[in-house]
Parts: sequence; structure tokens; C-alpha cells
Amino acid sequence: MKLLSRIPAWLKNKYTITTIVFVVWLLFFDDQDIFTTWFRHKKELHKLEESRDYYLDQIKLTKSELDQLKSDKTTLEKYAREKYWMKKDNEDLFILPE
Repeated sequence: MKLLSRIPAWLKNKYTITTIVFVVWLLFFDDQDIFTTWFRHKKELHKLEESRDYYLDQIKLTKSELDQLKSDKTTLEKYAREKYWMKKDNEDLFILPE
């Protein structure tokens, strides 16, 4: 009984005990606990940063390609023939399946 007399009165309150147990449950044992959520968000952030870097690189490549197409007529003609299968009026175009 000496041990129980050393515990403060506010810790003996059933509402306080219930609240503490509830908070501990939410922090550590629930499916949406702090640590699991934190790791999930960190993983998602890493994926998004990789995706951002990929698209920034793609934008740089596309801009350089656009600059080449604007500056050189032969590059523009080659691009039109390869990508859009364009041809001159006096040419025949044969498309072979890969």
C-alpha cells in the first residue's frame, strides 16, 4: 500500500489513465501511427523528387532539341521525316514494321 500512496492523485484518475492509454495506442500501435505515416510520406517525397528531376531533364532535352530545330533546316527536315513520316511530293514512303 505504500507504493500506491506515492502515486499522485491525478495519475489515479480513470480518465487520465484512459487518455494516456489512448494516446500511446494512437502514437505507436495504430495503423496510422506517427512513425509509419512519417516513413510513408518520406518515401513518397523521395519518389516525387525523382520524378521532378526526370521531368526537368526531359524539359532540358526538349528545349535543346527545339533550339536545334529552329536553327537548322536539315535537322528540321530529318525530324519531320522520322517522327511524322512526312515526305516530299516526288517521293514514295515505305513503312516497314519492326
